[in-house]
Amino acid sequence: MERWPALELASTIRHDGAGGVADDLETPQSTARWIHQQAELLAGHVDVAALTVDETLGSEIVELRRAVRALFAQAVSPAPPSRADAHRLMPVEQALAHLNAAAAREAIAPQLDWSADSPPRVGVLSDESDPNVRLIAALARAAIDFLSGPQREQLRACNAPRCVRYFVKSHGRQEWCKPSCGNRARAARHYQRHNATPAP
Repeated sequence: MERWPALELASTIRHDGAGGVADDLETPQSTARWIHQQAELLAGHVDVAALTVDETLGSEIVELRRAVRALFAQAVSPAPPSRADAHRLMPVEQALAHLNAAAAREAIAPQLDWSADSPPRVGVLSDESDPNVRLIAALARAAIDFLSGPQREQLRACNAPRCVRYFVKSHGRQEWCKPSCGNRARAARHYQRHNATPAP
């Protein structure tokens, strides 16, 4: 299944399994764990092992996530955005400015890497020595690529009960991010139909 760094970042806010919302970027330790899970997606852009994951980097990633989720909400409009933060979204103009400024923190040149035993891959050539800056800029560029690419048209907010994820619709009738959300939504509809109080 295809993964996009922007969608992975937005998905760090998720249902906690108990009716609330969990944040995978809540502490430097959980942020470091999430970054290491993205190492393959970030290869060629940043050396994950060289990062200093502290509260400063964590808050920069969270602020970038706020911008990305605000732009995801704009992308799915007029459908409703994710319920996780629909009530406190960053204004679109502010989100755009933040995303573009984050991407501009690193000047890069694309580089083609093509060894005899692997397909061509695009990397980046950068003079930026701070890996933390490189990470923020790489995540911002990934969000720009996602939001300007064809997958934006298929972006949806999952409307299953308790789900707060965004997903890319992979087939025509897909309404939920995963089968378990579809099961939960169908069960909720069934319950509402069979337990609705008849009008007097």
